[in-house]
Amino acid sequence: QVQQVESGGGLVQPGGSLRLSCTPTRPRLDDDAIGWFRQAPGKEREGLACIRSTDQQTIYSDSVKGRFTMSRDDAKKTLYLQMNRLKPEDTAVYHCSDCTVRLHDDWLTFFGSWGQGTQVTVSS
Repeated sequence: QVQQVESGGGLVQPGGSLRLSCTPTRPRLDDDAIGWFRQAPGKEREGLACIRSTDQQTIYSDSVKGRFTMSRDDAKKTLYLQMNRLKPEDTAVYHCSDCTVRLHDDWLTFFGSWGQGTQVTVSS
């Protein structure tokens, strides 16, 4: 069995909510930049959220801003992604990983998946 890093995915109806969890398996500093990205079959990775290293502010992609909220519990060593008002186009496998926020335009870059990801399917 693949290491279970991401969890919380499932099947939800449009407009519904879901909360994903990520527990990194490798020791990390609390101020390391970590975040979430997703990937649907045949599509490129889409960065969703990353905590900017310079000021610890969370930067969201335009597609999810206002609907998704990332948080972290350093005591539990867990990263969360609260997803609200889900749409069918949110259907994808969701991953957490190290990330960076590009200085020029806040573009999100991710450095591979820590685990197998968790499937989110939004459908009626």
